[in-house]
Amino acid sequence: MNKSVTSIYLAQQVRELDRITIEEKGIPGIKLMRSAAQACVDVLLGQAPSPGKVSVLCGSGNNAGDGFIIAGLLANRGIEVTVGLVGKVPSGETDAGKAYGYCCEAGVEILTAELSLQNSAFVVDALLGTGLIGPVRPEYQQVISAVNLHDCTVLAVDLPSGLCADTGNILGACIKADMTVTFIGRKLGLLTNDGPEVVGELNFADLSVPGSVFDAIEPSVRMLSYEDQIRKLPVRNRNAHKMNHGHVLVVGGDQGMAGAVAMAAEAAMYSGAGLVSVATHPTSVNSLVARRPEVMTKSVTTPDELKALINRATVIVVGPGLGNESLGNESLGNESLGNESLGNESLGNESLGNDGLGGDSAWGSELFDIVLESELPMIIDADGLNRLSRLPQQSTRRDNWILTPHPGEARNLLGKNVQVNRLASVKQLQEKYGGVCLLKGAGTLIASRHDVWLCPYGNPGMSVAGMGDVLSGIIGGLVAQGLDMHDAACLGVIVHSLAADNITARQGERGLLATQLLPEIRKLLNGRVN
Repeated sequence: MNKSVTSIYLAQQVRELDRITIEEKGIPGIKLMRSAAQACVDVLLGQAPSPGKVSVLCGSGNNAGDGFIIAGLLANRGIEVTVGLVGKVPSGETDAGKAYGYCCEAGVEILTAELSLQNSAFVVDALLGTGLIGPVRPEYQQVISAVNLHDCTVLAVDLPSGLCADTGNILGACIKADMTVTFIGRKLGLLTNDGPEVVGELNFADLSVPGSVFDAIEPSVRMLSYEDQIRKLPVRNRNAHKMNHGHVLVVGGDQGMAGAVAMAAEAAMYSGAGLVSVATHPTSVNSLVARRPEVMTKSVTTPDELKALINRATVIVVGPGLGNESLGNESLGNESLGNESLGNESLGNESLGNDGLGGDSAWGSELFDIVLESELPMIIDADGLNRLSRLPQQSTRRDNWILTPHPGEARNLLGKNVQVNRLASVKQLQEKYGGVCLLKGAGTLIASRHDVWLCPYGNPGMSVAGMGDVLSGIIGGLVAQGLDMHDAACLGVIVHSLAADNITARQGERGLLATQLLPEIRKLLNGRVN
């Protein structure tokens, strides 16, 4: 398989791939530019065979070269097209200059951006490329704002102008595209943070770059796929019994927070764990037993009671409904900016308790301390992560755990805003805490010791209470069945997000419930995509 299919790069890496292709493989830059332009024209005409008037907005870099050729190709097809130029006409000796000459030879009128936009039904954004690192300059901000207010369909060339190719941050202003065509290597910023909000439908064109070019550059991130990950789930023997499939112990459910621990436990069962136990507060027992009798529910009030349950478990999930010492702003962060884990899943009614009874909980603190004494593999989520962030650093690193923070929890763990650079942040989480660390949100990132992976699935409907609890239970169930920590985290994130995508494709995003995912998760883990 060509590495470009599953690899994700930073901007400098893509520029190096471009250089290798031109200088070492002898493929002229203008040829790559023409291939990129043709890929954009194919997508544009596939979307709108009769697009009406097209405005191609060009800056002064290589993206502009792509734009000039796009305009020329459209003009040669008899389509009404103008170029809106922002900046200087490129030098004729450069590839962008050659592209400009081709555009003029095709009879395309070169106008200001304002005049070009008039009466345009379709806009091609070739203003700014991957080199943008600081705030968008005022003259470009003005054009970007005009496009976003214009009633038109927008195609972005390589990436929407104003989006940071590495972080997915909007740099002051950004084109909101209906579709984006990116080239040679997928840029991380298209797939995480603000990227999914402004990219629209993402199309990839490798421009027929030789596969050997990609051998020279190790990608910064790799993209997960359901098809690859599901193969890692062990096939069950015909003479199997429940003890072959592991025993998940879920620890949590302080006063008024039974819902969180119930969802985690059910998710572990729907994921295929042989046994699931819950160690919970006495006030939570009855509701858990009534909801799911298959879960073995135990009231825990002493350390010895919890230790007895730990001794029988394969893996521990700790944190859902455990009780949070602080529900102030420091635990909220920018949760509302992402997808599956950015709804306040640990801050709904189930985690506020009855009139705050579960807030500053000595019960939860004592249970968490006992769990950390265990050498069993564990998944730490929600309230467990906030407790972990308050412990001395020398006691908070191990190889056999999975941490699953959303950006607010990750900010507590690292002491900074993690959304500024999600890739750097997830690496820092892993370096500081060890094991496998997720950074949930739009474009969830999963870091182990040597690799970072990205989940391309998920949708805004997942921004609701309980989604994180379900995810922690899925991962716990997969660890129980024998997957290593990395594979369990990756497959868990994949089926969690894909389950939500399948459901929202049928019913829409608004009103999705976390518990609706459970039957869909079971189908996906049995290899049934639809």
